Amino acid sequence: MRLSQYFLPVLKENPAEAQIVSHRLMLRAGMIKQSSAGIYSWLPLGYKVLRKVEEIVHQEQQRVGHIPMLMPTLQSADLWKESGRYDAYGPEMLRIRDRQDRDMLYGPTNEEMITDIFRSHVGSYKDLPLTLYHIQWKFRDEIRPRFGVMRGREFLMKDGYNFDLTEEDALHAYNRHLVSYLRTYERMGLQAIPMRADSGPIGGDDTHEFLVLAETGESEVFYDSEITDLTFGDREIDPSDHDACRAVLDEFTSRYARTDETHDPELFAKVPEERQRTARGIEVGQIFYFGTKYSDAMNAKVQGPDGKQVPVHMGSHGIGVSRLLGAIIEASHDDKGIIWPEGVTPFHAGIVNLKQGDEEADAACDALYKSLKALGLDPLYDDRKGGAGMKFATMDLIGLPWRITVGPRGLKNGVVELTSRRTGESEELPPEQAVEKLAKIYAGIV
Repeated sequence: MRLSQYFLPVLKENPAEAQIVSHRLMLRAGMIKQSSAGIYSWLPLGYKVLRKVEEIVHQEQQRVGHIPMLMPTLQSADLWKESGRYDAYGPEMLRIRDRQDRDMLYGPTNEEMITDIFRSHVGSYKDLPLTLYHIQWKFRDEIRPRFGVMRGREFLMKDGYNFDLTEEDALHAYNRHLVSYLRTYERMGLQAIPMRADSGPIGGDDTHEFLVLAETGESEVFYDSEITDLTFGDREIDPSDHDACRAVLDEFTSRYARTDETHDPELFAKVPEERQRTARGIEVGQIFYFGTKYSDAMNAKVQGPDGKQVPVHMGSHGIGVSRLLGAIIEASHDDKGIIWPEGVTPFHAGIVNLKQGDEEADAACDALYKSLKALGLDPLYDDRKGGAGMKFATMDLIGLPWRITVGPRGLKNGVVELTSRRTGESEELPPEQAVEKLAKIYAGIV
């Protein structure tokens, strides 16, 4: 993409309404525009990152055997009345009446709808286990929407639902989701710590939230510092192996890590004092096991091996897809702007032409652009008329991990400058070597 042909409405000044870094930088970088309180239009740059994050979530869900589908945003209130949650959920749920005077709602979550789908089509234990998921827009009418996409009213969410014959199988699904989530977040350049949490209106006794440590987090968290040394890495876990998935859960949840809702001062005091930490955290996902809460209420049963009808055991598992963009920026930025991890960057590298209109510089930039595209990489070429300062400021603000700077002086020596956004370090390389280095950096990512 050539920047002269792209829609990138960057702002020079900090917007007055933005209270936290991610909101401020998303507005300044031309990623989003507020439509109304807590509701945003996703402009091209923001939409591009949103789709990158969504695709990683899809890949990791399907890696462990979960099946994608799509459910509507508007739901019949009848299903929620059947489960007993229609009145219990509270004012965050947007209740609507259609022209036929039927009670509807803009879904904040989909337990009832997925249970209705399941009970309509699955009747035997032979069809289990089954996990279905979708990525869809949700709406929760926050009384005080703030912090941009971190606490908006409309948000994109992955929610998945497992159906199992026994509690043991359902808890394996819980553990399998934890494995999947750890890999998902690490691919986005995040460390998301699973913490014992409160189930809220979803219900159930077993639940963990995944939190990214950040000063602007909405939750106070208490944890053993040893947990921040853990990484999932590139290990391969068989998603059908109960013991292997359980071992990962034990590894990542055996140390103390809790949100303020479930904090136990007596247990925390048993952590060695030098490892006790208190911080703020941003929730980016949550997993639940709630047994037969919905299957009992909505008669979602299957015929077991003995021929008797039994309610299925269920769990639900969410990832805040749109919220993740804010979390990534909160965890990865400096005073110049965003610093995207390579796994989610909107463009893999920026090309800056220091002398647009110079025949040699233009030709070198065009050649770099074509070489990167030929390797399957997606560069952003700043081919605008203007000074170097303006171009560097734009690249720093939008946070591309790598920048190739091309100018007449360097070209006389046969080199361009390759700069890391994260470290600020630069090196001069022949153009073909700069392309080769980027190809190696993104090998296995693209």
